[in-house]
Amino acid sequence: MEIITFLIDFILHLDEHLSAIILQYGTWTYAILFLIIFMETGFVVTPFLPGDSLLFAAGSFAALGALSPLTLVILLMIAAIIGDTVNYWIGHYIGDRAFSGNIRWLKKEYMDQTHEFYEKHGGKTIILARFVPIIRTFAPFVAGVGKMSYGKFISYNIVGGIIWVNLFIFMGFFFGNLPFVKKNFELVIFAIIFISFIPPVMEYFKARKAVKAKAEA
Repeated sequence: MEIITFLIDFILHLDEHLSAIILQYGTWTYAILFLIIFMETGFVVTPFLPGDSLLFAAGSFAALGALSPLTLVILLMIAAIIGDTVNYWIGHYIGDRAFSGNIRWLKKEYMDQTHEFYEKHGGKTIILARFVPIIRTFAPFVAGVGKMSYGKFISYNIVGGIIWVNLFIFMGFFFGNLPFVKKNFELVIFAIIFISFIPPVMEYFKARKAVKAKAEA
């Protein structure tokens, strides 16, 4: 329970926590950010880690000169791409067992949602999922389970990683220090999280409606 409380506080007060990390760890901040982005994209057991909001917050500190925007972009693009790659190969190794419901650390509900998203958007899911929390973490895993060719996967992975990291870091860089945003940083982070969850929620209700309509037919 304490871990959950800490994570919620960390995510909603990213500006304060990131400021403290920069002051305490200096250059090692890049390694910490690299690790968080790598874990959020690389392991299906850590979809709760901040992604979009962390990139936005890091971009706002880069605008203040506390972090190098070029170093930040390059390192976090690498972290995002490597993370997805590791996730793909884990899924490839586990295979169809992932959907059996017998693997305790795999939440079947998230797997099914990601599979539906994948069925609808095909290979582009690897790019689109970058902007959808939870599905972002499960998409490369499902691609590996489904034996998507690695050549096809890596091309989508690289494009998605580049777009995702650059978009949110530079949004933070250009807008993160506006007076309104700085004054209401917690609300802005909450808004980013809320907006990010709209697509999977819509997909969920559309899927339920389709199942209901099929059952009534």
